[in-house]
Amino acid sequence: MKAICIKEPGQVVIQEMEMPVRKPGEALLKLLYGGICGSDLGSYRGANAYVSYPRVPGHEFSAEIIEIDDNDKGLKPGMIVTCNPYFNCGSCYSCKRGLVNACTDNQTMGVQREGAFAEYITMPIERIYDGKGLDPKVLALIEPFCISYHGVSRADVKPGERVLVVGAGTIGVLAAVAAKAKGAEVTICDVAPDKLDYAYKTFGLDHKLLNDSPEAFEKGVADLTNGDGFDVTIEAVGLPNTFQNCLDAACFGARVVLIGVSKRNIDDFFFTIIQKKELNIYGSRNAMKKDFLELIDLVKAGGVALEKIVTNTYKWTDAPKAFEDFAANAGKMLKVVIDFT
Repeated sequence: MKAICIKEPGQVVIQEMEMPVRKPGEALLKLLYGGICGSDLGSYRGANAYVSYPRVPGHEFSAEIIEIDDNDKGLKPGMIVTCNPYFNCGSCYSCKRGLVNACTDNQTMGVQREGAFAEYITMPIERIYDGKGLDPKVLALIEPFCISYHGVSRADVKPGERVLVVGAGTIGVLAAVAAKAKGAEVTICDVAPDKLDYAYKTFGLDHKLLNDSPEAFEKGVADLTNGDGFDVTIEAVGLPNTFQNCLDAACFGARVVLIGVSKRNIDDFFFTIIQKKELNIYGSRNAMKKDFLELIDLVKAGGVALEKIVTNTYKWTDAPKAFEDFAANAGKMLKVVIDFT
């Protein structure tokens, strides 16, 4: 079979690989659609804090079951499914407490272990979720929605609260959508006006804030909150300055959620701001099984037009161009999907 491989930063190739051999308790899957995650783009750029090379990317996907043993989940050949791509050890302190998404030896597909961007993959049956008839292209978007939804859940967003999401990429936009679904008044913020306008208009968000200068950001926060700051701020970029934005924009007693991942440090960090404002700061990593199951049902019920997040689709044989284009036009492209059909 063939697979997409990031050989090293800036180099994506289509290469021959051995067909995976299904083990007991696993299913053989045929890929249908896969989304290029921000972490995949980071791997391509050499900016991913966790990846090693060469690496088959991809952990957002839908697939068809080709082979599977009898199981108690009702999964059968021919079913269209998605999967939980965060492998956990099961024995560390986090896993023993049920925090499998924060396993100390976490291995996410496409990062610490080979990803899904191949014609065929195998997956443990326990990680496979019935797509319940969702379009395969939409089903491939459930995983990034889970990342965002998990972060919003960490903040326990309540109706009427003012929420600022910094970052109008896929994860940021879907975090804004999730917060809006919980009844919050949501502001989306970014440095890229095209992505900002697209997110604001397409998903019916309450406000937008163009972060084109420190002064503009400070004024925008003050205007939108009557000088009080936001009840919840969510960082979905992974840069020191955007995390600082979230701290600065938070009201006293606010909740701050960090979803973005970075290799960089914050220099001269005035950490007393956390004490002064009595901020509640939450890290948000990966997602849980319940996030997948709840969001499949939510999207199935028509609660979210998830397909609107897709701005570009490429055939899998054009993957090198997809990564190149995405890296060069990240300010305009939102979710890039790879078509394996």
